[in-house]
Amino acid sequence: MAREGPNWDGLLKWSLSHSDGTNSSRNLSEEDRRWFMEAMQAQTVDVIKRMKEITLVMQTPEQVLESQGVTPQDIEDMLDELQEHVESIDMANDLHSIGGLVPLLGYLKNPHANIRAKAAEVVSTIVQNNPKSQQLVMEANGLEPLLSNFTSDPDVIVRTKALGAISSLIRHNKPAVAAFRLANGYAALRDALSSESARFQRKALNLIHYLLHENQADCGVVTELGFPRIFMHLASSEDADVREAALRGLLELARDKSGKADSSTIEEDDKMKQILQERIKGISEMSAEDLGAAREERQLVDSLWNVCYNEPSALRENGLLVLPGEDAPPPDVASQHFEPPLRAWGANRNPNTKPGNEKKEKQLLIGPAAPAGDAS
Repeated sequence: MAREGPNWDGLLKWSLSHSDGTNSSRNLSEEDRRWFMEAMQAQTVDVIKRMKEITLVMQTPEQVLESQGVTPQDIEDMLDELQEHVESIDMANDLHSIGGLVPLLGYLKNPHANIRAKAAEVVSTIVQNNPKSQQLVMEANGLEPLLSNFTSDPDVIVRTKALGAISSLIRHNKPAVAAFRLANGYAALRDALSSESARFQRKALNLIHYLLHENQADCGVVTELGFPRIFMHLASSEDADVREAALRGLLELARDKSGKADSSTIEEDDKMKQILQERIKGISEMSAEDLGAAREERQLVDSLWNVCYNEPSALRENGLLVLPGEDAPPPDVASQHFEPPLRAWGANRNPNTKPGNEKKEKQLLIGPAAPAGDAS
């Protein structure tokens, strides 16, 4: 069902045959002008008209399409074409006005996994850096099916595409972020990190980093939900991008805890040190080529060590932080203004305070309250 492209070769040959290479322009005869305009009009697609045609197909019941010989692959091809059109922000915003947004969101519940995945990909294109379309998707209740696919779809590709669409939908969109948090979004992201798909893990980690960067208060929430242990586990992943994203998350949490009373256990601190030492050892054994590719990881490990233990890492001491020909990383200004978490915890600890007399700060709850009697 995808349209054929313009006959650029024919137009190029015509253009070259009417140019001698010396003049920037020449007078065309009326016959040549008419031929050229007809050729261009024949190859020009009315995008709005095509989007209306696609909308009609999306609005047509599946059994009717099947009776007309329309296959799931045809639908995927059609969505591919739609995605090309909505890459233009104006066309993306026009999709709602011509009635195409709601049936597109309906495809998120299609029985065919490939169509669900492709529909999420089109939604992601529509809302990316587009506040108006973000609002329209939220008003059309588009977040709900995306969350459903992200959290419970049996196909990991569908889950990954849905997460990508959610990420595009909530970026720089405070109402959508609030809705995501209230829908237990952080718990869903935590579950996503246990997936065996590195790509799915990367997308989840990147969204977590964005959310924490935008709202530092959520660091306490993710800590209560057990993210630090998961980050430490993923910091040893075989996938370099997953390692870097996990280290970035640990650095965000460590910087948040700097200067505050720290509730982490000695066991957790020992685990963190072990993870960082293993990464330093792994980096030290890398080839020159791999060291160059691991530049961000080297900087993250050094920054994390510096924030946690207030001293340079062995990478810096061994000349592995900045390789010959590389620019030095920007100074870690943030860590210079805060004490390491363990030192801050010791300084703020009152030896005369009994554990039973300590007041626990209430944590921000994400999602609906647990039923009475449910300890979990």
